[in-house]
Amino acid sequence: MTQADRTDRVRGEESAPAPAGAAPVRGDLGGRFLGLRRWGRDGRGATTWRRGLVVAALALLTGLLLGFHADVPNSPGNFGSLLETFLPWLGLAVPVLLVPALLRRSATALIALLVPVVLWANLFGGLLTDKSGGKGDWTVVTHNVAAGNTDVPGTVRGLVDSGAQIVALQELAGKALRGYETGLAPAYPYHAVEGTVGLWSKYPIADVQPVDLKMGWTRAFRAEVTTPQGPVAVYVAHLPSVRLKAEGGFTVAQRDVSAQALGDAIEAERLKKVLLLGDLNGTMNDRSLAPVTSQMRSAQGAAGDGFGFSWPSSFPMARIDQIMSKGGLRPVDSRTLPRDGSDHLAVAAAYAYN
Repeated sequence: MTQADRTDRVRGEESAPAPAGAAPVRGDLGGRFLGLRRWGRDGRGATTWRRGLVVAALALLTGLLLGFHADVPNSPGNFGSLLETFLPWLGLAVPVLLVPALLRRSATALIALLVPVVLWANLFGGLLTDKSGGKGDWTVVTHNVAAGNTDVPGTVRGLVDSGAQIVALQELAGKALRGYETGLAPAYPYHAVEGTVGLWSKYPIADVQPVDLKMGWTRAFRAEVTTPQGPVAVYVAHLPSVRLKAEGGFTVAQRDVSAQALGDAIEAERLKKVLLLGDLNGTMNDRSLAPVTSQMRSAQGAAGDGFGFSWPSSFPMARIDQIMSKGGLRPVDSRTLPRDGSDHLAVAAAYAYN
């Protein structure tokens, strides 16, 4: 064979198409860029079951936090309560970890990711569906109007436009309080204010009694409201704020004490029908609110559409403003209201006559 023949043969072999299904060669930059490598061994000889072990470990850790969040210790820094406050956001770890799992072509990592997916769906999947059952027969609203609210008239308009029959407000003080009393009076002939919390109603209010939250001043009270469903004990509460501090971490001690006091008061309530409206500075997942949440039903959980995050209003990340009930009160809708001058979104719930 001549030199020319050998050259032509080599050229022909180089230009021959690759067999169907063959893996891209190292020079195939397009295939490498798209990650189109075989699921077999990589360049270092690791199989698809041996690759991505770090990603798999992180996926399993995420699953453990979701599945055993109640067992995460609160010290140091009260990390357990912090985790439970923002627990739904832990689901974002799944798409973040999915990317390296796919790029590494790791079967181990992909299987491990099923653990947090299943646990997250079990915890929060029900919130992704619309469970509302109509407008209901009467509506209640709770709103932390914020002491620094610079648009009291706008906030009043939003509350009146909600069509609610009962409105509970927190962080009332000074000149702003007078603005709410004046602005809401035409729509709500009955109202009561104790400390920095208040209640406005289209239905008669009686037997108003402060609830001691062990704080040294009044931020909760109980009132009897005569609704079309009969007398309802309405509790308005603003539990102590939760702070992030460099030294103490996520500080919840005073909030937890007040939650226990509120839970005790509700448990001792003589009326069957009970409604709780307020800023509890904690979510339904927060173990520290168990004295309250263990005996009451969340309107958002029962009849809401989505997570119903209410704080902060600029980019809501947690639902710390709650409407809860017990004693046969049946919520049929739950939602947040449009943003106003507060750093919280108002929360509304509709109830149906039984």
